[in-house]
Order: sequence, then C-alpha cells, then structure tokens
Amino acid sequence: MKFGLLDILTLIGSVCLFLYGMKLMSEGLQKAAGDKLRNILAMMTNNRFVGALTGIFITALIQSSSATTVMIVSFVNAGLLSLSQSMAVIMGANVGTTATAWIISLLGFKVNIAAFSIPLIGFGVPLLFSKKNSYKSWGEFLIGFAFLFLGLEYINNSVPDLKSNPTFFEMLNPYTEMGYGSILLFAFIGMLITVIIQSSSATFAIVLIMCSKGWISFDIAAAMVLGSNIGTCITPLIASISGNVWAKRAAMGHLLFNVLGSIWTLLLYYPFMRLIVWISSWMAGDPNALASFVQSADPVLVNQLNDGCLNSSDPNNKVIIHDFANMQYYVSFGLSMFHTVFNLINISIMIWFTKAYVYIVTKIVPSKPTDEDEESHLMFISTGILSTAELSILQARKEIVLYSQRTQRMFGLVRDLYHETNETEFVKKFSRIQKYESISDRMEVEIATYLTKVADGRLSDESKRQIQMKLRIISEIESVADSCYNLARTIQRRNNGKIVFTEDINANVELMFNLVENDIAQMTVMLEENALQSSDINKTKNMENEINNLRNQLKTQNIIDVNDNKYPYAMSVVYMDMIVECEKLGDYIVNVIEALADSKLYKVSK
Repeated sequence: MKFGLLDILTLIGSVCLFLYGMKLMSEGLQKAAGDKLRNILAMMTNNRFVGALTGIFITALIQSSSATTVMIVSFVNAGLLSLSQSMAVIMGANVGTTATAWIISLLGFKVNIAAFSIPLIGFGVPLLFSKKNSYKSWGEFLIGFAFLFLGLEYINNSVPDLKSNPTFFEMLNPYTEMGYGSILLFAFIGMLITVIIQSSSATFAIVLIMCSKGWISFDIAAAMVLGSNIGTCITPLIASISGNVWAKRAAMGHLLFNVLGSIWTLLLYYPFMRLIVWISSWMAGDPNALASFVQSADPVLVNQLNDGCLNSSDPNNKVIIHDFANMQYYVSFGLSMFHTVFNLINISIMIWFTKAYVYIVTKIVPSKPTDEDEESHLMFISTGILSTAELSILQARKEIVLYSQRTQRMFGLVRDLYHETNETEFVKKFSRIQKYESISDRMEVEIATYLTKVADGRLSDESKRQIQMKLRIISEIESVADSCYNLARTIQRRNNGKIVFTEDINANVELMFNLVENDIAQMTVMLEENALQSSDINKTKNMENEINNLRNQLKTQNIIDVNDNKYPYAMSVVYMDMIVECEKLGDYIVNVIEALADSKLYKVSK
C-alpha cells in the first residue's frame, strides 16, 4: 500500500471540504431563518417535552448538533433560556443530529448526490450575488449541501486501500479480536477522532465508509459511532470557556447526558446490538452480511467492488455488484438505526431526570462568590460562543440592560454619598463610585467593539438598524454614568469646602434626585421590555419637562436667595452645579428613549 504525503493531504482536504460544507449549510440556514430560530428558542417554556421536540427540530433543520448546542449555550449565557430549559433542548439535539446520518446513509448509497453537487453549486452561486440577504443565505445553503456530499465522495475515494495491505490488518486484527475490550478501544478511537475534527457527522461518514468497504465489522463501527457522541461535546465545552457559569453548566450537562447514555449502552452492548441487527434485518437487511461476504470472498474481487472497476457487462458480475451495493446499504441503514435508537432510548430515560441533571452540573460547576456589581467584565457577551451575527444581537441587548441596571445602582450610591457624614464611609463610597465609573467606561468600549465585530458579518437591514440603535444607547448610558460621577465629585467638593447646605437646599436636591431616580428606573424598565408603549415615551418626556421646570425654578430662586443673603455664593455654586448636572442626566435618558422609539426592534404602540 502506497500512501504518500499528497494522499494524506488529499484525505485531510476531503474531510475539510465535508466539514466546510456542513458549516456553510448550517450557517446559511440559520441566516435565512434566523428570526424564526430565535423566536422558537426564545419562547421556550418549562415543558421539557416541548424543549426536547424543539431541539430535535432545530438540529434536523440546521444539520448539526454542535451548532444547536453552541446556540443553546449562547442563549443560556445571554439569559434567554434557563439551565433546566436548555437541558431538554440539548437532549433533543442529540436525536435531531441523527437526521444527518440518515441523509448520508440513504442518499449516499441509494442516490449519487455527488453527481448533482456541481449543478447545485450552479444554482447557489448566482444567489450569492442577489441584493436580497435571504437569497444569499439560501445560496450558501445550496453550496454547503453540495460541498457536503462532494466531501463525502472525496473521502470515499481518498481513504487508503487498507484491505490490500495484509501487514496493516495483521497489526489491526489483534485489536479487533479482543471481544469487549475491542468495543471499548474503538469507542475511544471514535471519541478521539470527533474531538480532533469536532464533528460527529464527519466521524459517522468516515466510519460508514470504512464499514461499507469491509475494513471493520458492524459491531466495531457502532462502537466508534457511540464514541463520537461523547467527542461531539468538545465544541460546546470550548465555546463555554469564555461564557458565564450558566453557559459552562449547560455545556457540562451536554457532556453528562452523552457520557451517561454511552455508559448504559456499553454495559448492555451485545443485547443492544442484537436488537439493532433484528430491527435492521426486518426493515432493510442484515448489516453483518457485508462483513461475512468480505471474509469469505476473494480479496481481489472485494477490491474491485470497492474500486468500482469490476466488469459490469458480465451477468454474474452484475448480480454480485447489485448484491454488494445492497449489503453496503444494509450497513449504512444499520449504523443510522443504531445512532437513532440509542439516542431515542437515551432521551426517553434521561428526560425524566432533568432536575437531577441541573442539580449535578450545579455541583460540578459551582458559582464563584463574587459581587457581580463590582465585576468589570461583560456578563452575557463572549466572542467565543458566537454562532451567527444575527443571533449575537440578542446577547448585546441583554448586556445593555445590565449596563443600565449598573448605572441605576451607581446613582443610588450617589444619593447615599450625599447623606454620608462619616468621613471613612464617605471615602469608601466615593471609591466605589469611581470604580463604577471605570467599569462603565470599559463596558461601553467592550460592547461597542463587540457590536462592531457583529456588524462586520452579513446582516439584514433590520439588524443593521438594531446595531446602530445599540451603539447610540450605550454612548448615552455612559454619559449618564459620567453625570453620576460628576455629581459625586461635586458632593466631594462640598465636603472638602466644609459647606453645609441649608434645609431648603437639601429638600430641593432631594426633590431633584427623586425625579432623576424615577427617570433612570423608567429607562431600565424600557430597555428590559421588547415593546415600547406611546404612554411610556410620553411619561419619560413629562419627567424630563418636570426636571427642566424644576431646574429653572431653582435657578431663579437661587439668585433671589443669594441676593437675600440666605446662604453664601460659594454654596450656591456647588448647589447649582448639582442641579444642572441632574438636568443633563435627564437629557441623556431622553436620548436613550428616543433611540428605542426610532428602532423597529421596539414596537411603538398607541
């Protein structure tokens, strides 16, 4: 057997083409149906069965359990799904991924899809030049579908001819004849291959080709498929590294589900395999027939059949070719049936223990006892779990809500600082406000950087408007935080100057603080909601008018009081600085609401 560097690179390239086709097909479909996918997942209820069915549907649709699971981890990270909700969806994703196996199995042997791949690319490429984003996405889907089966065809033609190499099989035979030990060994190999290429579907394709050529038995092939179910967990685990604790728990739940499922299958492996063989034989044919034929037939004949070079004009050879093709189909049908039945039984058992899964992963991945108010890093956004640019916008919205909430707490600290008389406590609270200001500056930069990266992807016009609106909002929220810090500095200036406000001034400042606090609270509530009522907009503008009117009244009264010598001019300067800064703060809040009203993301109803 000669298998040089060029052959190795050809095989690697074939696998890469298969993986790229799957990625392109998956992302194209996610972009084409992004809003629908988001709505289906965002409206998930606590009903575990609905969640499981959703996971099956989404994964069958986008042809990748890894993509679905990474998407779920993203939603958990963004707070759109709870951990218990995500468990059911992840379980369903494991069943949905068997759709890929059936497509490869049925179409890969019954229909030569590779022959239609080039025409599919011919249909898909013109769509890429369309002005409509949806047409471009469907073009990506068609091209990805074509690349998927072209890659499968190239893998089939690129794998080395192991059967014609007696030395290799002399080395391999001891490992395939260890009984149950061989099952465990090849399950580990299947897991290792999937970890390396990060696709259980690609592993299934490789195993299917090896088994259909008679290089490994059906039992060994099934063990490798079983191992690939554990290996596929690596993608969401990697994706969750930069996520929050809930994302890490969701990824760990996926791993736990597959590991526990594989353990019971390995414990009952031989009875389970007899069940699969019986089902497959009843519905299609015996998946072990090919291995029996290869062991008894002439190796030269087997090589000719695998290479497709046996003379088909001979009637006897024509029968042999037909029978060999049927036996290959029985193998593919059996492996797909194994994959499906395993996952169906697994989810039928495990779905009743969703709460137990949540409890276990919570213990495995405990939360760190930190004060989230003092955290400077983003809670929901993490570039490591981006799936598509469209889906990432949801995470940004959650982060902006958190940004607003922290700014609201910052203003609460300012009010506490205003009344603090203990010098030590005053210094501590002022330091906290300074830290909040530093956090606010970093959050603005990080969210804006993230949104800019998202904007680099191909987005719909609606999503582009959303990003513009969000960039405008984070700038205004940062200005609110700046105003809070300016108020704190003014209060510090009051204390350093040994200025003691009169009771009337304190009452007026409190009145202004109340108006501003209600205004900030209203802004946060509107950011949390997905709908904006006309009454909310009017309420905010009325609050701003109240703030403006109060400022004008206090400025006028301040001039009168200074002239009447009710308090010194130095006190009036500090007093008016606080009032004017509060009025500026209210202006920034109005700008946020106007940005929401201008965006189609927030439906303005009357």
